[in-house]
Amino acid sequence: MSSLPTAPGFPPLRLRRYAGFWLTDRTLKFLGASHARFSPRPTDVLLVSFPKTGTTWLKALAFSAHLPSTGADHPLHRNNPHDLVGFLELAGEDDDGLIYEGIPSPRLLAAHLPYSLLPHGITDGSGGRIVYVCRDPKDTLFSFWHFHEKTTATLQRMADDGGASSAMPTFEEAFELFCKGQSMAGPQWRHALEYWEASRLSPDQVLFLRYEDMLRDPEGSLRKMAVFMGCPFSPEEEETGVVRDIVELCSLGMLKGLEVNRSGRTMLGLKNEAFFRNGTVGDWSSCMTPAMAARLDGIVAEALEGSMLFFLKEKVDHVLPYAFKTGRSLSDQ
Repeated sequence: MSSLPTAPGFPPLRLRRYAGFWLTDRTLKFLGASHARFSPRPTDVLLVSFPKTGTTWLKALAFSAHLPSTGADHPLHRNNPHDLVGFLELAGEDDDGLIYEGIPSPRLLAAHLPYSLLPHGITDGSGGRIVYVCRDPKDTLFSFWHFHEKTTATLQRMADDGGASSAMPTFEEAFELFCKGQSMAGPQWRHALEYWEASRLSPDQVLFLRYEDMLRDPEGSLRKMAVFMGCPFSPEEEETGVVRDIVELCSLGMLKGLEVNRSGRTMLGLKNEAFFRNGTVGDWSSCMTPAMAARLDGIVAEALEGSMLFFLKEKVDHVLPYAFKTGRSLSDQ
């Protein structure tokens, strides 16, 4: 690790460049352990995302698809989604030395790791399936910014081995770092591109979703996820409105209002409330100038040229925030 190039990043933690990506010391220390002590199973489902691209929502939906009940005893009423679906990068070890070995199958896990850095047992096709969600980089940066306004002090206190950290940068400084790819697991566009290419080569192993498409049709997206994960909804569940109820339970308005998410802490000691803001699309325009947006779009377009990957298929409708907050699809309106 000491031989790797280092640079300040956003969030304001020291990052090291490895295999084309900027990673924290904590993540780098985990990589060797994950390849040696994580034993993938054919029934595993791994939820992957670049940070702040819909991770919390994806975890809630996927967990609920495995547990198609939305009553008052549902675990989401008592737990933050990050407590129910653990990250590979934050794994501990069981007595036998294997990571997450004590969880019964089918296991539902998560990661922010690039595809090329996942344990080989996952990427060789023998270790289950991957659900990946991407999001427009401009909104990703804006969400990152607000998230780390709330969490920087906590993250600085737990910086690994005295890892260099600094005060919260201005938005303009954070923008410059993000454009250089100097963010956790960045560059975002390369992160997404690896999963995009994997999904095209192995569509039965990697499901590639867009956050904006999920907002347009949350029920359709949930059904697609459930089929891919091997737990499709039964005709009886469809008839009784289970899909609709799950989408409502996992909507931002519902999760944000639960007592467990108004108080308490989750992974790394972060406050539960920090993971819920407003989930809107196009929110970047309140903080990013048109020139900044054009510059970032240009960087992304150049990096993705020829890949057929895009982040937004069409102009975002103003109804999208409503769809996320209520759990209703556009066809309901």
